[in-house]
Amino acid sequence: MKKLLLISLLLIGGMTFATAQKNAEIKFDKTVHNFGKFSDKTPVQTCVFTYTNIGEKPLVVNRAVASCGCTVPEYTKTPIQPGEKGEIKVTYTAKFPGHFKKSITVSTNGVVEMTRLYVEGDMEKSE
Repeated sequence: MKKLLLISLLLIGGMTFATAQKNAEIKFDKTVHNFGKFSDKTPVQTCVFTYTNIGEKPLVVNRAVASCGCTVPEYTKTPIQPGEKGEIKVTYTAKFPGHFKKSITVSTNGVVEMTRLYVEGDMEKSE
């Protein structure tokens, strides 16, 4: 009976250790991009958020969703191998003068499943 209990405990411990391996993990170079001041003559602004898979398994970005239709994210669709980099390109089209701050929610298969990125700036009305 003691041997059966010992074998069961070793088996459970081994399974716990096997599942405790480090999964995919995303690390962004930055999570906020400020376009600064720009004219309404150039309302389309673009930036790139670069990230690295610092985990031990392939990282997949499942989706990137913007808080409004004026912000369009494009992202790397293929799995990012450990140590490799990927990009999320964000295009913002300003509609009205003034300050703005928009968010992009990024969902992955990583340890942290959701990350929020922000773009902000000030569009000035030209004369």
